[in-house]
This record gives sequence, C-alpha cells and structure tokens, in this order.
Amino acid sequence: MESAEIRRRWLSFFEERGHAVVPSASLIADDPTLLLVNAGMVPFKPYFLGETKPPAPRATSVQKCVRTPDIEEVGKTTRHGTFFQMCGNFSFGDYFKEGAIQYAWELLTSPVADGGFGLEPEKLWITVYLDDDEAEQIWREKIGVPAERIQRLGKKDNFWSMGVPGPCGPCSEINYDRGPDFGVEGGPAVNDERYVEIWNLVFMQYERGAGDGKEDFPILGDLPSKNIDTGLGLERLAMILQGVQNMYETDTLRVVMDKATELTGVQYGAAQGTDVSMRVVADHIRTSVMLIGDGVTPGNEGRGYVLRRIMRRAIRNMRLMGATGPVVQDLVDVVINTMGRQYPELVTDRKRIQTVALAEEAAFLKAVKGGTNILDTAVTETKAAGGTVLSGDKAFLLHDTWGFPIDLTLEMAAEQGLAVDEPGFRRLMQEQRDRAKADAKAKKTGHADMSAYREIADGSGATEFTGYATTQGESTIVGLLVNGVSAPAASEGDEVEVVLDRTPFYAEGGGQLADQGRIKLDSGAVIVVRDVQQPVPGVSVHKGSVQVGEVTVGASAYAAIDINRRRAIARAHSATHLTHQALRDALGPTAAQAGSENSPGRFRFDFGSPNAVPGTVLTDVEQKINDVLSRELDVTAEIMSIDEAKKQGAIAEFGEKYGERVRVVTIGDFSKELCGGTHVGNTAQLGLVKLLGESSIGSGVRRVEALVGVDAYNFLAKEHTVVAQLQELVKGRPEELPEKIASMLGKLKDAEKEIEKFRAEKVLQAAAGLAANAQDIHGVALVVGTVPDGTGADDLRKLVLDVRGRIQGDRPVVVALFTVANDRPLTVIATNEAARERGLKAGDLVRTAAKTLGGGGGGKPDVAQGGGQNPGAIPEAISAVERLVVETA
Repeated sequence: MESAEIRRRWLSFFEERGHAVVPSASLIADDPTLLLVNAGMVPFKPYFLGETKPPAPRATSVQKCVRTPDIEEVGKTTRHGTFFQMCGNFSFGDYFKEGAIQYAWELLTSPVADGGFGLEPEKLWITVYLDDDEAEQIWREKIGVPAERIQRLGKKDNFWSMGVPGPCGPCSEINYDRGPDFGVEGGPAVNDERYVEIWNLVFMQYERGAGDGKEDFPILGDLPSKNIDTGLGLERLAMILQGVQNMYETDTLRVVMDKATELTGVQYGAAQGTDVSMRVVADHIRTSVMLIGDGVTPGNEGRGYVLRRIMRRAIRNMRLMGATGPVVQDLVDVVINTMGRQYPELVTDRKRIQTVALAEEAAFLKAVKGGTNILDTAVTETKAAGGTVLSGDKAFLLHDTWGFPIDLTLEMAAEQGLAVDEPGFRRLMQEQRDRAKADAKAKKTGHADMSAYREIADGSGATEFTGYATTQGESTIVGLLVNGVSAPAASEGDEVEVVLDRTPFYAEGGGQLADQGRIKLDSGAVIVVRDVQQPVPGVSVHKGSVQVGEVTVGASAYAAIDINRRRAIARAHSATHLTHQALRDALGPTAAQAGSENSPGRFRFDFGSPNAVPGTVLTDVEQKINDVLSRELDVTAEIMSIDEAKKQGAIAEFGEKYGERVRVVTIGDFSKELCGGTHVGNTAQLGLVKLLGESSIGSGVRRVEALVGVDAYNFLAKEHTVVAQLQELVKGRPEELPEKIASMLGKLKDAEKEIEKFRAEKVLQAAAGLAANAQDIHGVALVVGTVPDGTGADDLRKLVLDVRGRIQGDRPVVVALFTVANDRPLTVIATNEAARERGLKAGDLVRTAAKTLGGGGGGKPDVAQGGGQNPGAIPEAISAVERLVVETA
C-alpha cells in the first residue's frame, strides 16, 4: 500500500466517524517556542492549552513534521530521519480511552477491502502506563487482546506532557511484531527493534506542574475535560504494509535513492559508506523540498539555517558518491513527483521550489571553493608550525561560517597529510547545541506568562474587531493588566495592557503594524495606546499608559484610533499587494511573498528570487503599479471558504495560518490575495508609489523598499532639488547629468592612477640608497627601516624585493621595511637563499614583527607580509627584527 493511499484511508476513516478533517499546517510553526512543527499535535496546541476553543469536538489530520536534534546521525542508521508525517485523531472533551482504543484497533485490523490496513491482530502488542488499569482493562475485555501481549511501562515511556506546566496523561502504544529476523521475543519492553511502535494513544486527563525532564514533575489534579491526542507514524506503517526492512526502502524515499544511483552509478546496499550517503541524500532532499514548499529559504539563522545545513549535507554526500556536476534539480523533481500525490501544492510550486534549491546548490559549490582556500591556508600554517593536526576551532570555523561539512574537512586535510582535531570540533559543536537548547528551554517558559490573557479569554471570549467598518466606537473594558499582572484598576501614569470587548484598533499581524490612538472612559480617564498585539488568538491587547484619571475593569469606554496613521498604513498595505502582483507578472510565480512590513507611508516587501532584479525591470514594475493607481480600481474585501478562495486564484502568503473561512482582498482585475489587513477603498487614494530599490536579505530572497503617497512625493521633491543643484554645478540638462558625471569621475580616476604611479616611482627610487646603507650583522646584510606612510602593500613588496636584488654577492641578505597604510602598520620582509641557510626565514621574522605590532602575518620562507593595529609600535618591531637577526646569525 503506497503512502498516499495510507494517508487517504486514515482521513476517510475518521471523517466517516464524525471527525473534522484538518489540512496539514505549514512546517513553519505558529509557535514562538518552535522553529518548525515537530509533532502532529502542534497545530492543536492552543486547544489543549485552553488558549482558544476548538472548532469541532473531533478532528483528524496528517501533519507534516520535521525534527532535527541530531542531523549528523541521519544516514548512519535506518531509524534516524528529519521529515515524517504524523497521522492523528483528536477529541476535545468528546470520546476518551474506550473510543480512542476502539477506533485504533478497528482501523489497523479491518480488512483492506473494507477500508482498513489489514494488520494481523496476533502481531499487535500493547503497552500501557504502570497504573492505568482502565486502559489495560479496555484492551483486554473490550478488544480481546491477550494479557500476555499487554505490557506496563513507566513514566519515561508511557506518560506524555508538553514539557511545561499544563495538560498531561498516560499513553498506550500499539506495537507491531516484525518477527524473529529482527531480534529476540519478549515484547516492546524487551526489543523495540522487533516490536516497532506504530501508534501512540495519549489520554490527556491530568494537569502537571513545573519540573525537569520526562519524569520529575508533580501531578496537580484532573483536567476539567478529558482529551485525546493520538499519533501514528505514516512512514513506519508504510514500512510494514510495503514489506520492507526500514523507512528508507518505502515508496517516498526509495525513488530518491534510485535517482541518486542513476546520477552516481552507486548501488544502495553495495557498501556501508555509500549506503550512509544514500540515506542522507534521500532524507535531506525530501525534507528540503517540503521546507521550501512551505516558504522556508536557506539562510544563516533559525529555520533557514536548518534548511541550508541539510541541503549542503545532501549535496556533499552526492559528491562523495562521485557526482561532479549539479544534481539538485533531478533529485528535487523526483521528490515533487512522489510527494505531490499527497501535497498537490508541491507540483503547483515546482518552479519556485526548483529556483530556491538550485540557488542554494550554486551558493554551496561557490562556498566550497572559497572554503577550500581558507582550508589551504590553515593547512599551510599548521605545517609551517610543525603541526600534524588541524585545530578543532579551524574545522568549526569552516563548518559554521562556510558550511563545510566535517567529513569534507577530514577528507581534504587527509589528502594533505594532516589529521583533524575531531574532539575539539565536536566540543565546539556541542557547545553550540547546548546554547540552542538553553534558548529553547527559556522560550518554553513563555506559556506561564500567557495565563493572565487566557483567563480573560475564558471569561469574555474573543475581541470583536470593528476596524474594517469604523475607526472609533463604544466598548467595555473586560481585562486589565498592570506590569503583566491582572488588576481591577490602574492609576494615572501606570503602564497598562487593556482588553476591550470590541475594538477598532488593528492588532499587529500579517505584516501590518498596529494602530495607535486613545481610549476614553466615561469617568474622564484617558489611555494612550501605543501598540496592539494578540498574545492569545482572538484577544486584542492594547498596550499603553494611563494619561489621566483611574481605569477600572467593567468601565464603559470610547476607543478611537489615530485616523491619519491608519490611512497611511492602509495605503502602504494596498501598495504592497500591487507590488506583489507586479513582481509576479514581471518575474513569474517564483516571486512569491516571503514577508512584509506595512508602516505609515512606507513598506518593505520580501520575495523569492535567485538573482538581483535588474534596474530596468524594477522601473517597469514601478510604472505598472502607478498605472494601476491611475485606473482608479476599487479595493474590496470578501469572506469565503479557503477552497473558494483558491478556486478564484487568490494568493496566500507562505507560512501564514489560515482557517476554513478567509478574507480575500481584491483590487479591481489586477490583484487578489488572502489578507486580514486594512486597505484603501480605491487605488487612486494611494497617490503615488516610489520603489527605492531592492537588495538581498538571504539566499534566494530579495527585498524591495518603497514610499507611498505624501512620503513618496516628498522624496521625489528632494530628488528634484538635488538634480537642480547638480545641473548648476555641471552646467547641463537633467538628461545630460549621467554622462557628464561619469566623465568627471573617469577623469578623477585617471588622475588618481597618475598620482599612484608617481608615488610608486618615488618609493622605488629609494631602493638604491637603502641597499647601499645595509648593516652588517655577523656577515648578514640587513636592511631595516620605514618608507613614507601611504605606501601600498604591492609597492612595499616590490621595493623590498628590489632592495634584496641590488645587494650583490653570495652573502646572506635580510630586507625588512615598514609603513603605515590606512592607519595600520604594514611590513614586508624578504630573505635570500644564503640567509635562509643561516636559519633566517621571512615567515619567522614577520611573525615576530607582527606580534609586536599587535597583529599577525605569514608567507613563504623567502618573502612574507604582516600587519597589526598599533602604528606607534613600528620602532619596537624594527628592534625585534634586529634582535632576531643578531640571535640567529
């Protein structure tokens, strides 16, 4: 049974039994404590935490998940992987243990012809929590599982919580016996390789307190309502139903390894080393496609760094197997063709996914070339110092800065006869992981801070937003926080967070900044609102200060936003939509939105593009936007189902979370997007849009910044003033300015070249005098001194070599000259063969001088260069060189 069919059967089974089918959420977690969705229940977390009410009492999903705790381990075994799909069914105060157990058994053991998975009941083993007699009794008496196939395990294995105070409960796991070929008998308590866990049923019935680890926390009591959260690993079930040894041999991964074989000629199963590489490629390429499909782009931070790292590991392992040219497009196409049966959006977005992936491949190959130069330098320095081991910090630098996998450093260092300090490298890697874990743990405590907001939400419900239709209106204060703590009242000067039952204030979201304004109470009290956020879904929190009087919970209020600010932001937001569509028209669908910020009178818009946008294209885009403004198109908003919005061609932003009902903003016949923000009523209200330029903000992501309305007019007015001033200076018309200024710059550049040539000639003229005044140190001709400040490194090197060549005869020669360039000391030292035979090497001399100057240097034994931070130390550096020559000669 193929993976796509497993997914279809799962959703159909539970939909027929009254569960709402919830599409997989984006891998980009809508959760500040997570980089990526790493479990099937993550999208349902707000319901289990009580932050918001579930849309239905029963739900089911097949959720995309990515876990990357030990990326380096992927491929070494057949059990580690980064991407997986978690099939789940959920009950929010509806059915509990008996219902969950019966559903699981029915789906697993029903014949394939009847819509089930057809597993043999006698091969299924059950584990329950130590004291969960209720679950054990249901399995034994209601389902008929023999007592000898039911095992009790402790808190570590069969008790679940989120790792923070909140819901928790015992688990019951269903395990499949793969037979004696996979190990000894005795059940999952003895052998989890033979008895593979396929389905975990979590019975959320308790509330836990604070504590560390999986076992060290108190149970505070029962939850008000009991919930069910189950998870079945699709890949594990596919492994069993397809009769293969491990997940890498299932249909969605095997095809990737087959393509890798086609590209490299290496067969899976031929050797342990290449098998590891095959598994790395299969897992990492699939994960990369799924991440890019959900809007992640390669970068140096957060989820972008995760994507970059796994892509580069995949490309590196293809090269280890013999691939010499680009390979990513072929591998990506295989994944899209396979996973596209389950996620059609991959096929729709094929071009964009390919563009991002190919750009990262090109960037990595370029990084390999640059990193190779750094590695060569490190190898040379290590050998020059007599070392045989490349330091761990150098290996870590290559890995962290250049994206060099450690195995690449090991291989290339070995080719040059060096080992690598792997323990030192691993230590630095572990320190980095520890810092990341500490950050993640610190973030988790944020749930405790949400309790006050959740209490308000439970008591008064969601805030009604009236701001689409009005900018002011009556409301009631239903919640008040002073210094983060709920309070019945607040006085003049207090910093407060206010929750209203209804509000015209827009809470920051979707790239749009929050409204500002005032809330006035009947008592005369006034609150100045500076920001509005939604820490809990649906609850708008107005942050500001009490300017006058006393504020109390339950008081009637009149909320009014800053209308001018709102209008300026609305113009920017509408302009963002126009810019998005114009860029897609010019560059294709790959120019998908990757982020935005709409502020008063200006906006920035991030979009996918592997290359810089030519200036001519940007000019055309700007012209098209302003043409639309002149057409005076109406801007309308409509609420509809997500499916209807897609049918109408509405564009959705990657990574945004949408419900079943969405708001679609349409600008005439030009643009249609899913959007919850505020907009103008007609494009004529924008006045003018001026694109200031575009730049790169990461691999495959560009940013356009622009001005709107009066801000755009003011910018152009200033530019006009500058142009008028330039006209006066160069005595030309506006259209002549580029040519005239280019001519002036050309003449200036030529003059600078002449000055530099004169300076170099003057410096070289000093060679004869320097050679004639060489000191004699125990038979060594030593020339040491300074040359005029401003002498460049190339000219200094030429001078040093010229002086060395002018000293005739076979006696040893050392030339060491110093200068100051760009406010920093610089030295070049050269020796002849006779001096080197006496032990006087340029590299040693430069290191001595550079150390005195507060810097470093290096080079070959015959000529070397160094520098530092302290120009005032040059006399001391000269003395140091002289002493070393005396001691060595």
